[in-house]
Amino acid sequence: MKTIAYLNSFYARASDSFIRAEVIQLREFGHTVHTFSIRKPPASELVSAEIIDEHARTDYILSHGVLALINSALLELFRAPLRMLSTIVTAVRCSNPGLKGRLWPIAYFFEACYLSRQLLAKAVDHLHDHNGQGCAFVAMLASELSGVPYSLTIHGPGEFDQPMVLSLTDKIERSRFAVAISEYGRSQLFRWSAVEHWQKIHVVHCGVNLESWVAHPIENGRRLVCVGRLAREKGHVILVEAIARLKHLPHFEVVIVGDGPLRGEIEARANTLGVQDRVRVTGWMSGDKVREEILASCAMVLPSFAEGLPVVLMESLALERPVITTAIAGIPELVQNGKSGWLIPAGSIDALTNAIRELLVTPLERLAEMGRAGAVSVREQHDQAREARKLQALIEHVGKG
Repeated sequence: MKTIAYLNSFYARASDSFIRAEVIQLREFGHTVHTFSIRKPPASELVSAEIIDEHARTDYILSHGVLALINSALLELFRAPLRMLSTIVTAVRCSNPGLKGRLWPIAYFFEACYLSRQLLAKAVDHLHDHNGQGCAFVAMLASELSGVPYSLTIHGPGEFDQPMVLSLTDKIERSRFAVAISEYGRSQLFRWSAVEHWQKIHVVHCGVNLESWVAHPIENGRRLVCVGRLAREKGHVILVEAIARLKHLPHFEVVIVGDGPLRGEIEARANTLGVQDRVRVTGWMSGDKVREEILASCAMVLPSFAEGLPVVLMESLALERPVITTAIAGIPELVQNGKSGWLIPAGSIDALTNAIRELLVTPLERLAEMGRAGAVSVREQHDQAREARKLQALIEHVGKG
Protein backbone atom coordinates (compact mmCIF):
# COMPACT_ATOMS: atom_id res chain seq x y z
CA MET A 1 0.00 0.00 0.00
CA LYS A 2 1.08 3.57 -0.73
CA THR A 3 1.29 6.71 1.34
CA ILE A 4 -0.41 9.36 -0.82
CA ALA A 5 -0.77 13.11 -0.37
CA TYR A 6 -3.68 15.03 -1.89
CA LEU A 7 -3.48 18.76 -2.56
CA ASN A 8 -6.22 21.20 -3.46
CA SER A 9 -6.77 24.96 -3.29
CA PHE A 10 -9.74 24.54 -0.94
CA TYR A 11 -10.55 21.13 0.52
CA ALA A 12 -13.26 19.62 2.69
CA ARG A 13 -16.26 21.60 1.54
CA ALA A 14 -19.73 20.86 0.23
CA SER A 15 -18.77 21.54 -3.37
CA ASP A 16 -15.87 19.04 -3.64
CA SER A 17 -17.87 15.88 -3.05
CA PHE A 18 -16.10 13.89 -5.77
CA ILE A 19 -12.59 14.66 -4.50
CA ARG A 20 -13.61 13.82 -0.94
CA ALA A 21 -15.18 10.56 -2.08
CA GLU A 22 -12.03 9.65 -4.01
CA VAL A 23 -9.84 10.27 -0.94
CA ILE A 24 -12.10 8.14 1.26
CA GLN A 25 -12.22 5.39 -1.38
CA LEU A 26 -8.42 5.21 -1.57
CA ARG A 27 -8.26 4.92 2.21
CA GLU A 28 -10.76 2.08 2.05
CA PHE A 29 -8.46 0.35 -0.44
CA GLY A 30 -5.79 0.40 2.27
CA HIS A 31 -3.70 3.44 1.31
CA THR A 32 -2.69 6.14 3.76
CA VAL A 33 -3.93 9.45 2.36
CA HIS A 34 -2.84 12.80 3.83
CA THR A 35 -4.83 15.82 2.66
CA PHE A 36 -3.38 19.29 2.18
CA SER A 37 -5.11 22.48 1.11
CA ILE A 38 -3.74 25.92 0.36
CA ARG A 39 -6.62 27.67 2.12
CA LYS A 40 -9.47 26.82 4.47
CA PRO A 41 -12.95 26.68 2.92
CA PRO A 42 -15.74 28.96 4.20
CA ALA A 43 -17.41 27.72 7.38
CA SER A 44 -20.74 27.74 5.48
CA GLU A 45 -19.57 24.71 3.50
CA LEU A 46 -18.93 22.51 6.54
CA VAL A 47 -22.39 20.99 6.30
CA SER A 48 -21.93 17.35 7.32
CA ALA A 49 -20.02 15.19 9.79
CA GLU A 50 -17.97 13.71 6.94
CA ILE A 51 -16.88 17.16 5.73
CA ILE A 52 -16.08 18.31 9.27
CA ASP A 53 -13.97 15.18 9.80
CA GLU A 54 -12.04 15.75 6.57
CA HIS A 55 -11.59 19.40 7.52
CA ALA A 56 -10.04 18.35 10.84
CA ARG A 57 -7.64 15.94 9.08
CA THR A 58 -6.45 18.47 6.50
CA ASP A 59 -3.28 20.54 6.76
CA TYR A 60 -4.06 24.10 5.61
CA ILE A 61 -0.76 25.49 4.37
CA LEU A 62 -1.44 29.21 4.64
CA SER A 63 -2.87 28.83 8.15
CA HIS A 64 0.69 28.34 9.47
CA GLY A 65 1.61 31.92 8.62
CA VAL A 66 4.38 33.58 6.63
CA LEU A 67 7.15 32.89 9.16
CA ALA A 68 6.53 29.16 9.06
CA LEU A 69 6.74 29.17 5.26
CA ILE A 70 9.98 31.18 5.32
CA ASN A 71 11.42 28.82 7.93
CA SER A 72 10.52 25.86 5.70
CA ALA A 73 12.36 27.51 2.80
CA LEU A 74 15.50 27.98 4.91
CA LEU A 75 15.43 24.38 6.08
CA GLU A 76 14.97 23.18 2.50
CA LEU A 77 17.92 25.31 1.43
CA PHE A 78 20.16 23.56 3.95
CA ARG A 79 18.73 20.12 3.11
CA ALA A 80 18.98 20.26 -0.67
CA PRO A 81 20.62 23.46 -2.01
CA LEU A 82 20.86 22.19 -5.61
CA ARG A 83 17.21 21.13 -5.68
CA MET A 84 16.31 24.49 -4.19
CA LEU A 85 18.17 26.32 -6.97
CA SER A 86 16.55 24.16 -9.65
CA THR A 87 13.11 24.77 -8.17
CA ILE A 88 13.65 28.53 -8.05
CA VAL A 89 14.64 28.45 -11.72
CA THR A 90 11.43 26.54 -12.54
CA ALA A 91 9.30 29.03 -10.59
CA VAL A 92 10.90 32.02 -12.34
CA ARG A 93 10.62 30.41 -15.76
CA CYS A 94 6.89 29.82 -15.28
CA SER A 95 6.16 33.37 -14.14
CA ASN A 96 4.07 35.76 -16.23
CA PRO A 97 4.49 39.39 -17.26
CA GLY A 98 3.41 42.09 -14.84
CA LEU A 99 3.86 42.53 -11.10
CA LYS A 100 1.29 39.92 -10.05
CA GLY A 101 2.60 37.49 -12.66
CA ARG A 102 6.08 37.78 -11.11
CA LEU A 103 4.94 37.68 -7.49
CA TRP A 104 2.59 34.67 -7.56
CA PRO A 105 5.37 32.14 -8.31
CA ILE A 106 7.24 33.43 -5.26
CA ALA A 107 4.22 32.71 -3.07
CA TYR A 108 3.82 29.28 -4.65
CA PHE A 109 7.51 28.60 -4.02
CA PHE A 110 7.26 29.23 -0.26
CA GLU A 111 4.09 27.14 -0.05
CA ALA A 112 5.92 24.37 -1.93
CA CYS A 113 8.81 24.48 0.56
CA TYR A 114 6.38 23.80 3.42
CA LEU A 115 4.65 21.04 1.47
CA SER A 116 7.98 19.44 0.49
CA ARG A 117 9.00 19.14 4.14
CA GLN A 118 5.67 17.54 5.02
CA LEU A 119 5.90 15.06 2.16
CA LEU A 120 9.32 13.92 3.36
CA ALA A 121 8.32 13.86 7.04
CA LYS A 122 5.30 11.68 6.26
CA ALA A 123 7.27 9.44 3.88
CA VAL A 124 4.81 10.15 1.07
CA ASP A 125 5.22 7.96 -2.03
CA HIS A 126 3.07 10.02 -4.37
CA LEU A 127 1.52 13.49 -4.49
CA HIS A 128 -1.75 13.99 -6.35
CA ASP A 129 -3.14 17.45 -7.06
CA HIS A 130 -6.81 17.98 -7.84
CA ASN A 131 -6.70 21.28 -9.66
CA GLY A 132 -4.69 22.51 -12.62
CA GLN A 133 -4.45 26.07 -11.36
CA GLY A 134 -2.42 27.64 -8.53
CA CYS A 135 -2.17 24.61 -6.28
CA ALA A 136 -0.87 22.53 -9.20
CA PHE A 137 2.01 24.99 -9.41
CA VAL A 138 2.67 24.32 -5.70
CA ALA A 139 2.52 20.56 -6.32
CA MET A 140 4.92 20.79 -9.25
CA LEU A 141 7.47 22.79 -7.24
CA ALA A 142 7.08 20.60 -4.12
CA SER A 143 7.67 17.53 -6.26
CA GLU A 144 10.87 18.99 -7.67
CA LEU A 145 12.08 19.96 -4.19
CA SER A 146 11.24 16.69 -2.46
CA GLY A 147 11.74 14.20 -5.27
CA VAL A 148 8.25 12.81 -4.62
CA PRO A 149 6.50 12.18 -7.97
CA TYR A 150 3.29 14.07 -8.59
CA SER A 151 0.23 13.81 -10.78
CA LEU A 152 -2.78 16.02 -11.31
CA THR A 153 -6.46 15.78 -12.15
CA ILE A 154 -7.69 18.63 -14.33
CA HIS A 155 -11.43 19.18 -14.27
CA GLY A 156 -11.77 22.33 -16.37
CA PRO A 157 -13.07 24.66 -17.51
CA GLY A 158 -10.86 27.26 -15.81
CA GLU A 159 -7.62 25.62 -16.89
CA PHE A 160 -8.75 25.60 -20.52
CA ASP A 161 -9.52 29.34 -20.39
CA GLN A 162 -5.95 30.42 -19.65
CA PRO A 163 -3.54 27.53 -20.27
CA MET A 164 -0.54 29.76 -20.98
CA VAL A 165 -0.97 31.83 -17.81
CA LEU A 166 -1.31 28.63 -15.79
CA SER A 167 1.77 27.01 -17.41
CA LEU A 168 -0.39 23.99 -18.17
CA THR A 169 2.17 22.59 -20.61
CA ASP A 170 4.89 22.57 -17.92
CA LYS A 171 2.62 21.00 -15.33
CA ILE A 172 1.74 18.12 -17.63
CA GLU A 173 5.31 17.66 -18.82
CA ARG A 174 6.72 17.45 -15.28
CA SER A 175 3.98 15.18 -13.93
CA ARG A 176 4.20 11.41 -13.79
CA PHE A 177 0.71 11.34 -15.25
CA ALA A 178 -2.24 13.69 -15.78
CA VAL A 179 -5.92 12.85 -15.48
CA ALA A 180 -8.87 14.34 -17.35
CA ILE A 181 -12.43 13.67 -16.20
CA SER A 182 -13.83 13.22 -19.72
CA GLU A 183 -12.71 12.52 -23.26
CA TYR A 184 -13.36 16.17 -24.02
CA GLY A 185 -11.08 17.16 -21.16
CA ARG A 186 -8.36 14.86 -22.43
CA SER A 187 -8.61 16.47 -25.87
CA GLN A 188 -8.01 19.87 -24.28
CA LEU A 189 -4.93 18.55 -22.47
CA PHE A 190 -3.69 17.17 -25.80
CA ARG A 191 -3.96 20.72 -27.16
CA TRP A 192 -1.60 22.06 -24.51
CA SER A 193 1.00 19.31 -24.32
CA ALA A 194 3.60 17.93 -26.67
CA VAL A 195 2.64 14.78 -28.56
CA GLU A 196 5.30 12.75 -26.75
CA HIS A 197 3.46 13.43 -23.47
CA TRP A 198 0.02 12.36 -24.70
CA GLN A 199 0.58 8.82 -23.49
CA LYS A 200 0.68 10.03 -19.88
CA ILE A 201 -2.78 11.67 -20.11
CA HIS A 202 -5.59 9.38 -18.93
CA VAL A 203 -9.33 9.60 -18.33
CA VAL A 204 -10.62 8.83 -14.84
CA HIS A 205 -14.26 9.80 -14.55
CA CYS A 206 -15.82 11.45 -11.54
CA GLY A 207 -17.93 8.84 -9.82
CA VAL A 208 -20.80 8.29 -7.41
CA ASN A 209 -21.35 5.63 -4.80
CA LEU A 210 -24.09 3.65 -6.51
CA GLU A 211 -25.02 1.86 -3.29
CA SER A 212 -25.86 5.18 -1.63
CA TRP A 213 -27.83 6.73 -4.47
CA VAL A 214 -30.94 4.55 -4.51
CA ALA A 215 -33.84 5.74 -6.66
CA HIS A 216 -37.46 6.24 -5.63
CA PRO A 217 -40.45 6.83 -7.93
CA ILE A 218 -41.07 10.37 -9.16
CA GLU A 219 -44.05 11.79 -7.28
CA ASN A 220 -43.93 15.54 -7.97
CA GLY A 221 -43.91 16.52 -11.63
CA ARG A 222 -43.96 20.25 -10.84
CA ARG A 223 -40.66 20.51 -8.94
CA LEU A 224 -37.21 20.86 -10.46
CA VAL A 225 -33.88 21.12 -8.67
CA CYS A 226 -30.63 22.88 -9.59
CA VAL A 227 -27.49 22.05 -7.58
CA GLY A 228 -24.19 23.90 -7.75
CA ARG A 229 -22.09 26.87 -6.75
CA LEU A 230 -23.92 30.14 -7.42
CA ALA A 231 -21.42 31.57 -9.87
CA ARG A 232 -21.86 33.23 -13.23
CA GLU A 233 -20.73 30.24 -15.30
CA LYS A 234 -23.54 28.07 -13.94
CA GLY A 235 -26.24 30.05 -15.76
CA HIS A 236 -28.61 30.62 -12.83
CA VAL A 237 -29.62 34.08 -14.04
CA ILE A 238 -30.96 32.79 -17.36
CA LEU A 239 -32.68 30.00 -15.44
CA VAL A 240 -34.61 32.66 -13.52
CA GLU A 241 -35.37 34.41 -16.83
CA ALA A 242 -36.75 31.16 -18.27
CA ILE A 243 -38.88 30.58 -15.20
CA ALA A 244 -40.32 34.08 -15.57
CA ARG A 245 -41.31 33.33 -19.17
CA LEU A 246 -43.29 30.34 -17.89
CA LYS A 247 -44.99 31.92 -14.87
CA HIS A 248 -48.34 31.85 -16.68
CA LEU A 249 -48.28 28.04 -16.39
CA PRO A 250 -49.83 26.21 -13.43
CA HIS A 251 -47.57 26.53 -10.40
CA PHE A 252 -44.18 24.82 -10.51
CA GLU A 253 -41.09 25.33 -8.39
CA VAL A 254 -37.32 25.32 -8.96
CA VAL A 255 -35.20 24.65 -5.87
CA ILE A 256 -31.65 26.02 -6.20
CA VAL A 257 -29.26 24.22 -3.85
CA GLY A 258 -25.95 25.96 -3.27
CA ASP A 259 -24.37 29.26 -2.42
CA GLY A 260 -21.81 31.63 -3.88
CA PRO A 261 -21.10 35.16 -5.09
CA LEU A 262 -24.17 35.39 -7.32
CA ARG A 263 -26.78 34.50 -4.69
CA GLY A 264 -27.91 38.07 -4.08
CA GLU A 265 -28.22 38.77 -7.80
CA ILE A 266 -30.22 35.58 -8.39
CA GLU A 267 -32.66 36.31 -5.58
CA ALA A 268 -33.00 39.96 -6.62
CA ARG A 269 -33.70 38.94 -10.21
CA ALA A 270 -36.40 36.51 -9.09
CA ASN A 271 -38.06 39.31 -7.10
CA THR A 272 -37.83 41.76 -9.99
CA LEU A 273 -39.41 39.27 -12.41
CA GLY A 274 -42.12 38.29 -9.95
CA VAL A 275 -41.14 34.62 -9.60
CA GLN A 276 -39.88 34.65 -6.01
CA ASP A 277 -42.65 32.15 -5.19
CA ARG A 278 -41.24 29.74 -7.82
CA VAL A 279 -37.52 30.04 -7.02
CA ARG A 280 -36.13 28.90 -3.67
CA VAL A 281 -32.42 29.17 -2.83
CA THR A 282 -31.44 26.89 0.04
CA GLY A 283 -27.72 27.53 0.55
CA TRP A 284 -25.25 24.68 0.92
CA MET A 285 -26.55 21.28 2.01
CA SER A 286 -25.00 18.00 3.09
CA GLY A 287 -24.87 15.13 0.61
CA ASP A 288 -27.84 13.46 2.31
CA LYS A 289 -29.92 16.62 2.05
CA VAL A 290 -28.96 17.08 -1.62
CA ARG A 291 -30.10 13.52 -2.25
CA GLU A 292 -33.43 14.29 -0.60
CA GLU A 293 -33.91 17.39 -2.75
CA ILE A 294 -33.20 15.46 -5.94
CA LEU A 295 -35.60 12.70 -4.95
CA ALA A 296 -38.29 15.28 -4.19
CA SER A 297 -37.98 16.63 -7.74
CA CYS A 298 -38.87 15.30 -11.17
CA ALA A 299 -35.65 16.49 -12.88
CA MET A 300 -32.36 18.34 -12.51
CA VAL A 301 -31.78 21.56 -14.47
CA LEU A 302 -28.23 22.88 -14.94
CA PRO A 303 -27.91 25.54 -17.69
CA SER A 304 -24.12 26.03 -17.37
CA PHE A 305 -22.05 28.16 -19.74
CA ALA A 306 -18.80 26.35 -18.87
CA GLU A 307 -18.21 23.00 -17.20
CA GLY A 308 -16.03 19.97 -16.83
CA LEU A 309 -18.54 17.16 -16.23
CA PRO A 310 -20.73 17.97 -13.20
CA VAL A 311 -21.12 15.29 -10.55
CA VAL A 312 -24.64 16.53 -9.78
CA LEU A 313 -25.74 15.30 -13.21
CA MET A 314 -24.45 11.82 -12.34
CA GLU A 315 -26.18 11.97 -8.98
CA SER A 316 -29.49 13.00 -10.54
CA LEU A 317 -29.32 10.27 -13.16
CA ALA A 318 -28.25 7.69 -10.55
CA LEU A 319 -31.49 8.57 -8.74
CA GLU A 320 -33.36 8.10 -12.03
CA ARG A 321 -34.15 11.77 -12.50
CA PRO A 322 -33.66 13.11 -16.06
CA VAL A 323 -31.74 16.33 -16.61
CA ILE A 324 -31.97 19.55 -18.58
CA THR A 325 -28.46 20.78 -19.28
CA THR A 326 -26.19 22.28 -21.90
CA ALA A 327 -24.38 20.47 -24.69
CA ILE A 328 -20.90 21.58 -23.63
CA ALA A 329 -17.57 20.02 -22.59
CA GLY A 330 -17.97 16.43 -21.34
CA ILE A 331 -21.71 16.58 -20.69
CA PRO A 332 -22.79 14.93 -24.00
CA GLU A 333 -20.60 11.94 -23.04
CA LEU A 334 -23.07 11.28 -20.21
CA VAL A 335 -26.42 12.79 -21.17
CA GLN A 336 -28.19 11.59 -24.32
CA ASN A 337 -30.61 14.12 -25.75
CA GLY A 338 -34.15 12.75 -25.83
CA LYS A 339 -33.10 9.58 -24.02
CA SER A 340 -31.91 10.63 -20.55
CA GLY A 341 -32.62 14.34 -20.73
CA TRP A 342 -32.62 17.53 -22.78
CA LEU A 343 -29.36 18.92 -24.17
CA ILE A 344 -29.66 22.57 -25.11
CA PRO A 345 -27.30 25.26 -26.48
CA ALA A 346 -25.49 27.11 -23.69
CA GLY A 347 -26.77 30.64 -23.14
CA SER A 348 -30.05 30.17 -25.01
CA ILE A 349 -32.97 31.35 -22.88
CA ASP A 350 -35.37 30.25 -25.63
CA ALA A 351 -34.04 26.69 -25.65
CA LEU A 352 -34.02 26.50 -21.85
CA THR A 353 -37.58 27.83 -21.66
CA ASN A 354 -38.78 25.32 -24.27
CA ALA A 355 -37.05 22.42 -22.50
CA ILE A 356 -38.62 23.27 -19.14
CA ARG A 357 -42.03 23.71 -20.79
CA GLU A 358 -41.69 20.32 -22.48
CA LEU A 359 -40.58 18.65 -19.27
CA LEU A 360 -43.57 20.03 -17.34
CA VAL A 361 -46.02 18.39 -19.76
CA THR A 362 -44.13 15.10 -20.03
CA PRO A 363 -45.91 12.22 -18.24
CA LEU A 364 -44.23 10.96 -15.09
CA GLU A 365 -43.90 7.52 -16.67
CA ARG A 366 -41.83 8.98 -19.50
CA LEU A 367 -39.67 10.99 -17.09
CA ALA A 368 -39.05 7.81 -15.10
CA GLU A 369 -38.07 5.98 -18.28
CA MET A 370 -35.59 8.73 -19.14
CA GLY A 371 -34.21 8.61 -15.61
CA ARG A 372 -33.66 4.85 -15.83
CA ALA A 373 -31.78 5.27 -19.10
CA GLY A 374 -29.54 7.82 -17.43
CA ALA A 375 -28.93 5.52 -14.47
CA VAL A 376 -27.61 2.86 -16.86
CA SER A 377 -25.08 5.35 -18.24
CA VAL A 378 -23.94 6.27 -14.73
CA ARG A 379 -23.49 2.61 -13.78
CA GLU A 380 -21.45 1.99 -16.92
CA GLN A 381 -19.22 5.08 -16.76
CA HIS A 382 -19.22 6.60 -13.29
CA ASP A 383 -19.06 3.92 -10.62
CA GLN A 384 -17.01 5.54 -7.85
CA ALA A 385 -15.12 2.44 -6.75
CA ARG A 386 -14.23 1.41 -10.31
CA GLU A 387 -12.93 4.85 -11.21
CA ALA A 388 -10.91 5.07 -7.99
CA ARG A 389 -9.35 1.72 -8.91
CA LYS A 390 -8.19 3.29 -12.18
CA LEU A 391 -6.47 6.09 -10.30
CA GLN A 392 -4.98 3.62 -7.85
CA ALA A 393 -3.54 1.60 -10.73
CA LEU A 394 -1.95 4.72 -12.19
CA ILE A 395 -0.41 5.69 -8.86
CA GLU A 396 0.92 2.20 -8.26
CA HIS A 397 2.35 1.95 -11.77
CA VAL A 398 4.09 5.31 -11.81
CA GLY A 399 5.35 4.72 -8.29
CA LYS A 400 7.71 2.17 -9.79
CA GLY A 401 8.99 4.78 -12.25
